[in-house]
Amino acid sequence: MNPSVASSTTGPLRLTRLYVATLLGLAVLLTVGQLITQWQFDKFQDEILLIRNTALQRHQSQQIAKKALLLHEQRDLDAFKATQESLRQLEIKIRQHFVWGQKGVLSQNSPSVPISDTIQQLYRAAEPYFNRLDAGTRMLVSLTGPSSLSSSVGKQGLQLVLANDAPFLERIDAVVQRSNHELRHKLASLQQFEQYLYILTLAILAAIAWFVYRPAARRLRATVAQLVAAEQRTTEANRKLTSVNSSLNKARQQLVESAKQQFQLQINEQKSRTAYLVAGQEEERKRLSRELHDGLGQMLTAIKLQVEGLDVRLANSGVSDTNLPVLKNLITQTIQEARSISNNLMPSALSDFGLMPALRVLAEQHNRLAPGMVTLEADHWLMDPGAERLAQPVEITLYRVTQEALTNAIRHGKATHIGIHLFEKDHYLHLSITDNGVGFKTQRLSKEPHGQGVHNMHERVKLVNGTFKLTSVPGKGTKLKVSIPYHSQELTHDYDKINVG
Repeated sequence: MNPSVASSTTGPLRLTRLYVATLLGLAVLLTVGQLITQWQFDKFQDEILLIRNTALQRHQSQQIAKKALLLHEQRDLDAFKATQESLRQLEIKIRQHFVWGQKGVLSQNSPSVPISDTIQQLYRAAEPYFNRLDAGTRMLVSLTGPSSLSSSVGKQGLQLVLANDAPFLERIDAVVQRSNHELRHKLASLQQFEQYLYILTLAILAAIAWFVYRPAARRLRATVAQLVAAEQRTTEANRKLTSVNSSLNKARQQLVESAKQQFQLQINEQKSRTAYLVAGQEEERKRLSRELHDGLGQMLTAIKLQVEGLDVRLANSGVSDTNLPVLKNLITQTIQEARSISNNLMPSALSDFGLMPALRVLAEQHNRLAPGMVTLEADHWLMDPGAERLAQPVEITLYRVTQEALTNAIRHGKATHIGIHLFEKDHYLHLSITDNGVGFKTQRLSKEPHGQGVHNMHERVKLVNGTFKLTSVPGKGTKLKVSIPYHSQELTHDYDKINVG
């Protein structure tokens, strides 16, 4: 094997192993140091809490002396009992804290904290004073009332409390001071340990820099020189590829433009087909409306006249038939239903008078069923009877969208109030329809049957170059907004003038 190749292979491998070893040692060192530090901090926290419990005994001892003096001043039985109960609670707490402090525990079942022999000796020195203080407190707690304060038990209890309070405070204060001194000494030792660990860490980092990064830097410089040479060769190859890329980009742009044009032609063709389909639907609606009115409507009217004539003849003959009134009422309802269907297919108000009269008729139809349900607002020039008619596709689109929106709001939204607002702004006609219905999540439109109605409205608006927006929140109603480009001009209409309603 070539020696240069062997050295180039073993060199990075040796550096990698050295780098991994040093980093692993550093990680182990930091981990061990962190574990030791955290362990010591946990011990220190327990010792601090133990010192706090010891210091709390000083406050409790002072409270016992204060309560004992207050008890000897009480003459009211209720106040005496309350002070006596407070004194009893203090006696229980200080005895508990004193016993825990002697054992080095923080609670009944917690593990003990190691305490030094000096602190144990200080606790043993304070124990006689504590026992006498505790005995005096028990004597005071055992009294039956204010009258027993002058008894030997009451006097002896007060004397024991007052005589042992100050010596007990001195011994407990010595325990607290000694505990603080030992804790500070342990913290200083931990701080020294952390300094040694810091120095050792710096030494390991220096070793990494000298034995790993310095050789790696030399190899990196050699690699950079090789890369520069390779870049020069690559630059020369790029110059040759630039002209090829330029021609490819031109061809790609031509293909993209051609695809865009073809896609636009397909969209326009699809839009034209949809427009013809909608126009055919409207013509078919007009034809069906005319046939319903002229054909079926006239036949139903003739049937009604025949039945009324039959009713008159039977009445003149003295013959009565109870089914004839029901039949006449049914025929009347059928005629009204045929007229309603004919009007919905192609309202005469829309073909004869324009959009606003048709919308007013549509709103009145719903208000007859529920007064005040539908409100209609529009700009003054739209409400003017002498105003210009809108373009036929625009009128049909706005009317059909309003008709579908009202049906959806009442049937699916359970709305009790629907507001229709038509206005012109910035050369656009804006139709806004809001309701107070139950609302819904708009993502459901593609999954529910009435989503097809919203799709049809959207497609109708797109055919007149308009925008369609539907927003709804469950429990907060629905809002529909349509915006259609509008330019004032003389318009002609080719509506069938036959009254189909």
